[in-house]
Amino acid sequence: MRFASLGSGSRGNGTLLENDDTCLLVDCGFTVKETERRLRRLGRAADDLSAILVTHEHSDHIKGVLPLARKYGIPVYASNGTAQYETMAKLPAYREVNTHAAFRVGNIDITPVAVPHDAREPCQYVFADGKRRLGLLTDLGSITPFVSEQYGRCDALVLEFNHDADMLARGPYPPMLKNRVGGNWGHLSNEQAAALLGCVERERLQHIVMAHISEKNNTVALAEAALRQVVESMDTAISADQESGFDWLAIA
Repeated sequence: MRFASLGSGSRGNGTLLENDDTCLLVDCGFTVKETERRLRRLGRAADDLSAILVTHEHSDHIKGVLPLARKYGIPVYASNGTAQYETMAKLPAYREVNTHAAFRVGNIDITPVAVPHDAREPCQYVFADGKRRLGLLTDLGSITPFVSEQYGRCDALVLEFNHDADMLARGPYPPMLKNRVGGNWGHLSNEQAAALLGCVERERLQHIVMAHISEKNNTVALAEAALRQVVESMDTAISADQESGFDWLAIA
């Protein structure tokens, strides 16, 4: 199994993963033209996609889902709550995700994980191929015991390091937005992300990707500093960029 990112941040998100002949795109927050360009950068095309999985209906995750799915006839998997978003009714092939039940697309087993976020029925995902587990975990405001359990035994983890608490407090956002981002239904801080990593089987982790880093309320250096508090080596860690995401990472 291997995975890559089209881009990660408040201006658009998309994560690509594949195993043998199954290729999945998780979220699509870019225009069709931009998505096609970013796929080409990773040596892939929209025709290669087996399915699109949606985590929630916020525009930086769903903007390009309907246009891309309609243009290429790609099935879309999303929770019932997410599917109530107005454009989702026009999907050519919708598959409902029960957020309490695992399912399979091609040769990849997928476990949806319900998370606390200010959306209709948000979920994140853990992917497995029988030997390896990849966890994708962004867009949640707090770490629940259920979340800790689901992500405790991954071989690779894409984890939100959205904001530094001090930068958010001193930053340009209005008070209501600061409360939303830093609240229990918003986004993970560097410290929250590091705390989760302190509870998982870190010796299994071949890759740690710091994702969804705020361009106004965080820096890569601050995220790395928090991560260093819980990992012995940074050799397995990279950050996901808004413009270039990150290139393919293989899970051995």
